[in-house]
Amino acid sequence: MATSAEAVVIGASAGALEALSAILPELPEAFRLPILVVVHVPPDRRSILAELFQAKCRIPVREAEDKEPIVGGTIYFAPPDYHLLVEADRCLALSSDEPVLFSRPSIDVLFESAADTYGPALIAVVLTGANQDGSAGLRAVMQAGGMALVQCPRSALAAAMPEAAIALCPEAEVMSLDQITAYLRKA
Repeated sequence: MATSAEAVVIGASAGALEALSAILPELPEAFRLPILVVVHVPPDRRSILAELFQAKCRIPVREAEDKEPIVGGTIYFAPPDYHLLVEADRCLALSSDEPVLFSRPSIDVLFESAADTYGPALIAVVLTGANQDGSAGLRAVMQAGGMALVQCPRSALAAAMPEAAIALCPEAEVMSLDQITAYLRKA
């Protein structure tokens, strides 16, 4: 079990609302780790994910802001049309660099920057989605010694993203949403 974990990163796309709703509201008020979340959202619309989950969750939820220090026990959602990165000083950074795999925010960008900062103290979770964003980032997390969890493709609304992650990272732990939630609750 990841008792030395210092942060969690989660990536999701198609079906994200349902998958995240099965995990995030189940975390206890005393949950100590920061959770950074990238969901593919349309770039031209305001995201309501932070507001939606703040109403459901026991820990604070907010949309990430540039240069904001990362605080434990807080869920941060990437804003629309910005990559979310973790800097070496454990602050958040927002970037308008080119989309990766047609996505900005990109799961790979978050996972790779978080792996550089947290190394083996990182838990990365790839959930439902319809492309392969997240698989290269998950590999970077594993190469840094972090823990890789992937939603079971059979239970995903869109199986392409978890399938791509498993194909690139066959040693990742494949779990149901309930198993992922239980793992995070013990982290």
